[in-house]
Amino acid sequence: MYFYIKALHIIFVVTWFAGLFYFPRLFIYNTEANDKPQAAKEALQQQFAIMMKRLWYGITWPSAILTLIFGVTVMINGNWNEVVFKPEGKWLLIKLIFVVFLYAYHLSLHKIFKQQINGIFKYTSQQLRIWNEVATIFLIAIVMLATVKQSMSFVWGLIGLILFIALLMSAIKVYKLLRK
Repeated sequence: MYFYIKALHIIFVVTWFAGLFYFPRLFIYNTEANDKPQAAKEALQQQFAIMMKRLWYGITWPSAILTLIFGVTVMINGNWNEVVFKPEGKWLLIKLIFVVFLYAYHLSLHKIFKQQINGIFKYTSQQLRIWNEVATIFLIAIVMLATVKQSMSFVWGLIGLILFIALLMSAIKVYKLLRK
């Protein structure tokens, strides 16, 4: 039964991340619709509102909740809860810290979603493009910790993550220049 629960956990992690990757893109498109003529703006923003609601409430939120339920179940059934504070469980503790920050990121997207649904656009499309990449950073950190575990040096892992973040931010800046 443990492996079935673990499989369900992984499946819902994947669907959750699908929502986390696409949802900020909808924010970007919705924000950029403000630059269109009034009729086009209204039509686009109505369509984006429908898309955001369906993605957020139909896929992303349920997946986040099921990921948490199955993740905790995997931890308990796999006795990982007994290992987490031991030296060999350091990787799991760090992973769980990233997971907590991922849920905070999820909640930040919910806040932006509520603002945009109410016609409040606090962020530029460029700021949202940067925020869109945060899920990618979490994904890489969490997957590396879950698969490489104890064999990864904390220092080299952190250096690799920082270099990846720098590469992502550079790519966003280059993309901005190419769009102009």
